[in-house]
Amino acid sequence: MGNLLIAHGGGPTPVINSSLRGVVEQAKKQPQIGGIYGARFGVEGVLNEAFIDLGAQSEAAIRGLSSTPASALGSCRRKLKSDDYPRILDVFKKYDIRYFLYNGGNDSMDTCNKIAALAKDSGYEMRVIGVPKTIDNDLMHTDHCPGFGSAARYVAVSTLELWKDVQSLPIHVCIMEVMGRNAGFITAVSALARKSEGCGPHLIYLPERPFIREQFLEDVSAWHKRAGGVLVVVSEGLCGPDGAPLSDSGVVDGFGHKVPGGVSQHLSELVIRELGIKSRSEKPGLLGRCSIPLQSPVDRDEAYQVGALAVRAACEYKTGFMVSITRECEDPYRAGYGLVPLSEVANAERKFPDNWINARGNDINPDFIKYCAPLMGAALPDYIDLDLTPVKKL
Repeated sequence: MGNLLIAHGGGPTPVINSSLRGVVEQAKKQPQIGGIYGARFGVEGVLNEAFIDLGAQSEAAIRGLSSTPASALGSCRRKLKSDDYPRILDVFKKYDIRYFLYNGGNDSMDTCNKIAALAKDSGYEMRVIGVPKTIDNDLMHTDHCPGFGSAARYVAVSTLELWKDVQSLPIHVCIMEVMGRNAGFITAVSALARKSEGCGPHLIYLPERPFIREQFLEDVSAWHKRAGGVLVVVSEGLCGPDGAPLSDSGVVDGFGHKVPGGVSQHLSELVIRELGIKSRSEKPGLLGRCSIPLQSPVDRDEAYQVGALAVRAACEYKTGFMVSITRECEDPYRAGYGLVPLSEVANAERKFPDNWINARGNDINPDFIKYCAPLMGAALPDYIDLDLTPVKKL
């Protein structure tokens, strides 16, 4: 018998609150769980004893979490220091926390792993389970991550709409920058917006391949001559052959990661300066990880299931694991769930498979389309294309 505590770490996703709902509703079914608490702003809330009583929230409020953007608990990007851990253990003991769930990405899974080891080494009986989430889809040992499917849908629809705009006034190059510091999964999703040969996006660049300036200019020039209007989608984390970011904000986050800044603007200026072609940049940015209207139902339901499974695993005396998603069936798509040791996912970063990138490094191969499409839910909008056959001149 004891209390459960859940905390969020890292950037929110469109479905992180659906996992929270799964945790709360499942915890209420477990007789060995007493209080159900949520930490305000991640591990900072643990250190500050800033908890809310999730068990006391109305059923309507908990149900509404699945359609609420961002993190209802608040999150943080704090890398714990060695002297933080004894404090955390003291707080767990003070509040009789016997079940701790941490919902986050690879940095958060590292924190979760260390807390599990701390409890074990100190002889404090507590079950620690990681709940996966990240729009970047860069966690190891899971087919995909909760949050990715919804971010993917947002990017695909946004790319499709932006292409219609470029198509309407085909006089310039438009470069859209997508989130994803080191992994190109959500940038690659833009390929799903391409309805037929010659439609945008015409060029897609991921951080897994070095960005070659001369090839980029050649590619843009060729497409501009062919199509007039050109749509390019790039990852915010693009780096040159020397490994240096194309555009460095000069800022680092709480884990020491460089914060990308302004790749699309940098490339638009390059096109204008070197090719003399009008160009503009677009950057949906954080909108891609907080859009509820474009939330994927598949993603939402899977996020709920991983939250619920985390509670069940903890109540079955398992500790030191992260919930994983498996792909049990391709057509029709069906997911399964399992557990993977936290030690195998902590700080490990999954990259976009190289065989899913074309030889020139400016487009995506069809195997990725097959992998990604089921995760986004329903088909993309089918916007009308008029028959543009010219009327015979009189």
